Formats: sequence, structure tokens, C-alpha cells
Amino acid sequence: MQLSKRCLAESIGTFWLVFGGCGSAVLAAMFLASPEGGAVNLGIGFVGVSFAFGLTVLTMAYAIGHISGCHLNPAVSVGLVAGGRFPAAELVPYVIAQVVGGIAGAAVLYVIASGQEGFSLAGGFASNGFAEHSPGKYSMLACFVAEVVLTAMFLFIILGATDKRAPAGFAPIAIGLGLTLIHLIGIPVTNLSVNPARSTGPAVFVQGWALAQLWLFWVAPIIGAVIAGVLYRSCFEAEEK
Repeated sequence: MQLSKRCLAESIGTFWLVFGGCGSAVLAAMFLASPEGGAVNLGIGFVGVSFAFGLTVLTMAYAIGHISGCHLNPAVSVGLVAGGRFPAAELVPYVIAQVVGGIAGAAVLYVIASGQEGFSLAGGFASNGFAEHSPGKYSMLACFVAEVVLTAMFLFIILGATDKRAPAGFAPIAIGLGLTLIHLIGIPVTNLSVNPARSTGPAVFVQGWALAQLWLFWVAPIIGAVIAGVLYRSCFEAEEK
């Protein structure tokens, strides 16, 4: 299929990941209803947000996996290049498409979220951060290590689940649940990125600290992805016959 069509699929898929995942955090993580007797929290919390991110990848893997490979993530694309699964010549167009999709997803989310009285970007708008902007106030080093390790494990899951020796048709389930798991671990630390496009979308609207800290959420996931790609390729990739 033409590269332009595959890039369009990547933009749509990344749009869905950012809109669905970050949307669950911004719109539904905490939702206070006020029945008789006082307010009740009907929000989905960390667990719900984690599953939302996992479901966006699972659904898009089945929807566009056969079109573009369903990377939805510059770090994934880099990791697949390092792992010998994706041509380096197509990396830049894929990354551009993913970032555009991520910003578009954040833009639609902003239009919806800002329609609520009292909405403010001061709440973070699901941006990723470290130190004082980490949900759990984790240090920059702790956040950097978390993003490297969790991205590496995510890429390892992707490479293993899509290996030609793996059971056919089940890769999206393993990948979606893998993303859910790493969100359960990482949301308190950085709000979890493992995806530079996901981080860039909300940061464009929050500006200020979110843009100033964005570098970590490009550098750390890419390092983690390269580690996993090189490791899997050198140690576990099926030998050509």
C-alpha cells in the first residue's frame, strides 16, 4: 500500500489513542455526581484510564494493523527499525503522521473539555511530567528510568507477539493488555508516556512546563525502544532459512 495511505492510517490511529486514552483521563478519571445525600465519585480512576489506553491500541491494531502495522508511536517505529522489522527510509513520514494525529486528538479533546464550566489547563490536561509535575512527585531520574524500562518492555511485547512464530491473530490482545499493564505501573510516576506523540499532543495546549519537560518523553521512550529492538533482534529473532 502507498506510504501516504499508511501514514494517514497512522494519524487516525494515533488520534484515537490520544483522544481515547487522554480523554478518559481528562473527562472520566474523576466524575463527581451529586445525588441526594452528597457527591459520589463515579470516575474510572487509574485502572479505567489504563484500560482505555490499552483498548485504543487493541481496537486500532485490528482496524489498521493490516494497513500500516499500527505503530501509533514514534518510539515503536524507532524500535521496529532497530529490530529490523521496519525500513528506516519510512521512519520520518511515520513519526510526522503520528505527531500530527496526536495533536489532532488533543485538539478535539480540548474543544470538548473546555465546554465544561470551570475547565482549566492548570489541571495538566493529561500531560506527562516529572518532579513537581509528576502525579506522585517522583524525581526526574526516577521518571526517566521508568519511561526507559516500561517502553523497552512494551516493545519487547510487540516484537514477541508479532514474531512469525507467535500464535497468529492474538498479537493485538497481548499488545493492548501490555499497554494496560504498563499504565497501571507508570501513571503515578509520569502520567505514563512511552509514546512521544501522546506526550506532544497535550503539551502543545498546556504549553509552559509541559513543553519544557517534553524532552524526557521523547528521549527516554526512544532509548527504551532501541534497547528492546536491538536485544530482540540479536537474541531472539528467528533465523532465516
